Amino acid sequence: MPFEVNQIVEGTVKSITKFGAFIDLGGKVGLVHISEVADGYVKEVSDHLKENETVKVKIISVTEGKIGLSIRQAQPKSAEAPRPRPRPSNFRKSAPVNNIVTFDDQVSQFLKDSDERQQALKKSAKKTKNRCFNR
Repeated sequence: MPFEVNQIVEGTVKSITKFGAFIDLGGKVGLVHISEVADGYVKEVSDHLKENETVKVKIISVTEGKIGLSIRQAQPKSAEAPRPRPRPSNFRKSAPVNNIVTFDDQVSQFLKDSDERQQALKKSAKKTKNRCFNR
């Protein structure tokens, strides 16, 4: 049976490796790379697949007899929007979302912040210097 790109077929998990899983497609074997196993982060392929398990896969490439497969792309798209990543606690918004921040604005903000830090360092250095001489 010839395989075509974007075709969705069923296969059986033959073996699992650190980098993916080999799927038997009825006489031909293809590889599902670890990045194509699930939508989220996959640390261990064996957490998502078991040997001899039947899975639906999408054929994403056929090159020189090698078949690239994806379980992730074979799944129907969920209606749920992806969750945004949490921002680091030290993240600062420089301007409201609807305002465009130009490069010049960013540079002037950087210079202002840098100047404030320099002044704070100078004050700290003066206090330390005064303590050393007053002993």
